[in-house]
Amino acid sequence: MYLSHIATLDRDAANLPEDILRGLKFLAETDIAALPAGRVDIDGDRLFALIQDYETVPKAEKRPESHASYIDIQYVASGREVIGYAPLAGNNPVAEDLLESRDVQFFATVADETDLVLGTGAYAVFHPTDIHRPGCAAGAPAKVRKVVVKILA
Repeated sequence: MYLSHIATLDRDAANLPEDILRGLKFLAETDIAALPAGRVDIDGDRLFALIQDYETVPKAEKRPESHASYIDIQYVASGREVIGYAPLAGNNPVAEDLLESRDVQFFATVADETDLVLGTGAYAVFHPTDIHRPGCAAGAPAKVRKVVVKILA
């Protein structure tokens, strides 16, 4: 997991893998507010963005998840949300396994989860070795415009 802000991309770029850097450059160079919600292809199924508009909810209403095939860049274009994070290690019982059909598995519980607070411009990178619980309210529920860039691992 990696947490940063799009404003520091120039400083961070030298330490980032090329595909992650491509996804972040898309975010930095694109007028996200002008895009409709939905999928934007950057490089077919290898690298694409999902533009999302939603209202955050209490953490207890969101399920922790992980992916096997894709890395996620979770970027908050506007608003504020909490994303729970934990390493994919230890005894975290799987509640629903959809890895074959949708590249996602959901967990019943997660040990040692840490809350990350992301405001406008912040992003977190989650690898297949990470569990994350996006869309959680940072206090009261609030509207968020978020982009999830999916990168084939």
